[in-house]
Amino acid sequence: MGRAEARRAQQQRGARRAPRGRGKGKGGKPTGIRRFFTWRKVLGTFLGATLLGMAALIGLYFYVEPPDPNADALTQNNVYKLADGSVMARVGATNRQIVSIDKIPKNVQTAFIAIENKSFYSDRGIDLKGIGRGLFNTVTGKGKAGGSTITQQYVKNFYLTQDQTPTRKLKELIISLKVDQEMKKPEILAGYLNTNFYGRNAYGIQAAAQAYYGVDADKLTLEQGAYLAAVLQAPSQYDWATAGPNGKKLVMIRFNGVLDNMVEMGALDQAKRQEMKFQEPIKPKAAAGSEGQKGYLIQAADEELKRQTGMTDAMLKAGGWEITLSIDPKKQAALEKAVQDELESKLDRKGRPVDAAVQAGATSVDPKTGMIVAMYGGTGQSEQWASNALRKDFQPGSTFKPVVLASALEHKASTQEGKPITPNALYDGTSKRPVVGSDTPFNPQNQDDRDYGDPMMTVQSATNSSVNSVYAQMIVDVGPKNAKTTALELGMQDRDGWPEDRPAMSLGTMSADTLEMAGVYATFDNHGKKVTPSIIKSAEHATREYKPVRAVGNQAISRKTADTVTKVLTGVVEDGSGKAVKSSAYEAAGKTGTTEKNVAAWFTGFTPELVTVVAMFGDEPGTHTQTSLTGTAGGGRAGGSSFPAAIWKEYTLAALKGADTGSFDLEEADMGKVQSSSPSNSPSSTPSKSASGTPSPSSTPSPSRTPSGTPSPSRTPSGTPSPSRTPSGTPSPSGSKSNSPKPPPSDREPER
Repeated sequence: MGRAEARRAQQQRGARRAPRGRGKGKGGKPTGIRRFFTWRKVLGTFLGATLLGMAALIGLYFYVEPPDPNADALTQNNVYKLADGSVMARVGATNRQIVSIDKIPKNVQTAFIAIENKSFYSDRGIDLKGIGRGLFNTVTGKGKAGGSTITQQYVKNFYLTQDQTPTRKLKELIISLKVDQEMKKPEILAGYLNTNFYGRNAYGIQAAAQAYYGVDADKLTLEQGAYLAAVLQAPSQYDWATAGPNGKKLVMIRFNGVLDNMVEMGALDQAKRQEMKFQEPIKPKAAAGSEGQKGYLIQAADEELKRQTGMTDAMLKAGGWEITLSIDPKKQAALEKAVQDELESKLDRKGRPVDAAVQAGATSVDPKTGMIVAMYGGTGQSEQWASNALRKDFQPGSTFKPVVLASALEHKASTQEGKPITPNALYDGTSKRPVVGSDTPFNPQNQDDRDYGDPMMTVQSATNSSVNSVYAQMIVDVGPKNAKTTALELGMQDRDGWPEDRPAMSLGTMSADTLEMAGVYATFDNHGKKVTPSIIKSAEHATREYKPVRAVGNQAISRKTADTVTKVLTGVVEDGSGKAVKSSAYEAAGKTGTTEKNVAAWFTGFTPELVTVVAMFGDEPGTHTQTSLTGTAGGGRAGGSSFPAAIWKEYTLAALKGADTGSFDLEEADMGKVQSSSPSNSPSSTPSKSASGTPSPSSTPSPSRTPSGTPSPSRTPSGTPSPSRTPSGTPSPSGSKSNSPKPPPSDREPER
């Protein structure tokens, strides 16, 4: 090989080796970004950070000492006051009795370990896998960081706070490591079981055993212990006595999880596990100082406070709050007396099975402020734990019909004939008449299968007599979605099972409570400004902040719509199914409601000064199955115009006694006169209007009111009481409560 050929061969070998030196400069050194991210530097940085982190943790371990027990562990009272400043109750003499670990059955101890921390006896106070899993769930949006061991939960309950902050979590980890070194596992477990909040005002397992099963902790069975371990995660949601279907489903999943995990741990035989059955807890008992309606009022205030602050049950029960309720003592006493006089005194709960199932609830609101001035929750928490005023498992029935009318007015809807829907619009009142224009067939029966009109009748008359066939067609004309939108704007809640896009919604087939319906009708009363009833006037705490509910908000519907609905509802009281509440002592508007199978009956009524919802429910004792109210107090069908209306009237007369009651200041829509007298309800009666829409002679307003709808001369324009009342506002004889016995309620009421 010549010299030239040797040189070319050397150059070719160098070209082949060149890629291995890509990115390097002179001397083979890296260039560009590779200068900063060599594998040696990355590994060195990681090891350095790890060592620094370990050093920091070691430093924190020696620096952080377990503090004194936190303020929440040393709980204090919550003080509840009435609107006049008088103390109603002091709650928070903590219901806790500390018991040693040997007083808690071994299998019950294991039940808590099985669902909360299976590695309790082998871990060092923290579970790194659990922490990593919890952080991953938080980052990926699958829930809050979890993975806390029993030791960590004990540390959090006894030494720290419930706040979810990184610094608190870091302290929890360090203190948990120390506690695990300094305390024996049985001591830690005993501390955990004695510091937890189980619901029903029970702190610690001894109080929980008494509250849920009426036994001491050492007498708990495994099934009972498994339920207490399950309920611990969400006491207010999982309490079997008050839990809804979803809450019961979730707590049963946890209950079964406890027992299945015990089998997996080898702590329970599979065959024995198959024999085990859920043991239902006993009925809750009222806490001392919460007798009568106090417990229900505290319950309502607590729920509102938790909603506004995001507090847990445990945080609230830790105490330190001074809460002033909006409850007016005189109105509260009047409401309790009205229920006693007009319902409870007539019932034979022990001798008549129907009466044993009767439950009553009521909410009364000042429409101008949105504050709840009186509330009735039941006969007492020892007999009926959950407040009937706040229960959401019954339908509001025909008290929903004014919402449909409001939606029709607000959306400027028209009938099938293209006529605007107004109080004077004509509809066919034939019972079982199929609705027109709906993809969902519906032909509701009127009360007692009664036909109204011949067959046409006005919306006013249909509202007076609560005619189902008319309102079923009206909601189709409005559009069920529009009606639902209006309902939500007025303050109703969109819960599971709302019958959207179905004409049956017109009959109030969704669920609601008296508080919710009071807000809807208070919005009508307050000229369309949305009212969200509130029971808390003020709440103060040394370390927490409470932002009051904005009880009166912006316009939910127009003033003309709200005032027109109010005007129509005055007709219900003057000439319709609400006649039972008519009195010269006040001007009132309202609506009766009776649900299918007569399982619930409502009267929702208002004056310019007060909105009150009274409801009755058929609730089978023990099973909580909905049952008919027919036969209550030995009478017939118990509709909204019977007991609820009677309670409403007695309460309203007493609550407004001495007040300068006025007339509704209404700005009605420009749609002509509102018919105030109902046409004959027999099938042969003449139409209330001619085909042209001109009022027939039978629809002429009664002399008691002028054609413009303003009050008659018996009431001055300023709303000053007429001469039929004394200057002090005392009801005249025509408006006073009769002392003579009342006949049983009619079983043929013209409302649904």
